[in-house]
Amino acid sequence: MFRYPLAWTRFTWLTLLLLPLSWLFGAAAALRRALYRAGVLRREHVPVPVIVVGNVSAGGTGKTPLVIWLAAHLRAAGYRPGIISRGYGGSASGPCAVKAHDDPAHCGDEPLLLARHTLCPVWIGKQRAAVAQALLAAHPECDVIISDDGLQHYALARDVEIAVIDGARGLGNGRLLPAGPLREPAARLDAVDAVVVRAPVSADVAQKHFVMRFTPAGFVNLRDANRRVYASHFEGLRVHALAGIGNPQQFFDTLARLNIAHTPHAFPDHHAFSAADLAFEHCDAIVMTQKDAVKCERHAADQHWALQIEAELDPALALLVLARISRKD
Repeated sequence: MFRYPLAWTRFTWLTLLLLPLSWLFGAAAALRRALYRAGVLRREHVPVPVIVVGNVSAGGTGKTPLVIWLAAHLRAAGYRPGIISRGYGGSASGPCAVKAHDDPAHCGDEPLLLARHTLCPVWIGKQRAAVAQALLAAHPECDVIISDDGLQHYALARDVEIAVIDGARGLGNGRLLPAGPLREPAARLDAVDAVVVRAPVSADVAQKHFVMRFTPAGFVNLRDANRRVYASHFEGLRVHALAGIGNPQQFFDTLARLNIAHTPHAFPDHHAFSAADLAFEHCDAIVMTQKDAVKCERHAADQHWALQIEAELDPALALLVLARISRKD
């Protein structure tokens, strides 16, 4: 499972050693993009507009909450979106639908979240063009596709590209893999339709890009979804917090802002939780992210809670996307 290396945050001797491999990676990526632009490698088009929400760096940046936000705005505008995803962390390979009660070991944690928090069909598979075609065949009413990740999956033609950046990490040391976190050069951001930066961000960054903020919306019990509490519930309790996401510290910082004293436990991104991972001594409550909660439900006890968050963005982003996709209608 993925863990963001500390070496990617700065320029070190290890960065220097890995630079030749980064140059090779960059050359291969540039050649691949050129072959698609020249038509040597074929892009597959689908009969509806395609919106890709991705990033240029490895690690979590907040793409899934943005997809949920975007799907809601598209529905409010009268569109009927379908969502496709790679299904990372799951065992499924071919195109298949994701339902709200599926096993995350099969479909992946992020597609399961999308199936639960949107009113949209969600399909997964390694080849996104094939997944999009399968979704449309099963749901001909869908008139727009949102791809959760896939900015570098050029085989699927797209009408809108949105790149998401973690404001805390930025682009790390600015180097390509493996010397740094970048899948493509930073200049790739100049070609996308919109850049969304997850807060916190500096003032100059906020002026240039759309800023995405996450608002805590209480905690839901893993065993009984009808039980909802707020931060005050945990006052005086011995709380353990776990996070298996791209940047666990952001979750722990959110709890600190909510004045929830806790013992943090960071896990790799997409970690497959076992009962042993939740066995803490001197524990009155365990809190976690929504993404982790879908994998911990099978081990759920009364003291397990998931923090609900809501993405907040400038509505101008939705207007920009609507203007782009309306050209294909």
